[in-house]
Amino acid sequence: MSRHSASFKRSVVDKYLSGDESYASAASDHGVDAATVRKWVALYQVHGDAGLLGKYGRYDAAFKLSVLERMWEDGLSHRQTAALFNIRNAGCLTGWEKRYHAGGIEALGPRPRGQPMSKPPAPAVPVAASDEAKSREELLAELKQLRMENAYLKNWRT
Repeated sequence: MSRHSASFKRSVVDKYLSGDESYASAASDHGVDAATVRKWVALYQVHGDAGLLGKYGRYDAAFKLSVLERMWEDGLSHRQTAALFNIRNAGCLTGWEKRYHAGGIEALGPRPRGQPMSKPPAPAVPVAASDEAKSREELLAELKQLRMENAYLKNWRT
C-alpha cells in the first residue's frame, strides 16, 4: 500500500505546478523527498489523476521489450520512460536492460520466485572395496592423517 494518499500527492503536485514552488520547497513543505515530487509531477503530467493512484502489476516480456526499445529509440532516461509507461519504479528498467543484454527477450520473462521446494539429495560418498578390507588400526591412522591435512589447510587460509 502507498504511504501517501492520492489526494496528498495531488496537493503536492498542485503546489509545484502553481509556479511559486520548486521541487525542493514543495517537498520540504510536505515532508517528502524532492525526487519523489519530481516523479509525482511527471506521472501527473502524462497520466493525470490516474498516475497518482496506487498501481501493482507484473509486465510480460513483450511489454518490457517494447518499453526498452522506446527508451533507446527516443533517447529517454529511465525516469522519463517510467513516467511515460506509468511504471512506478524507474529502477526496474535498469534490471530489465541488464537482463535483456545478458540473455535476450527470454531473460525478460517471468522468473521463479522463492526457494525451490526441495533440494536434490546429496550424492553418496562411494566406499572403496579396499576400505572394507582395512583393519581398524589402518582406518584410524588414515582418519588421523586426513584430520591433520584438514587442520593444516584451515590454518593455511587464515
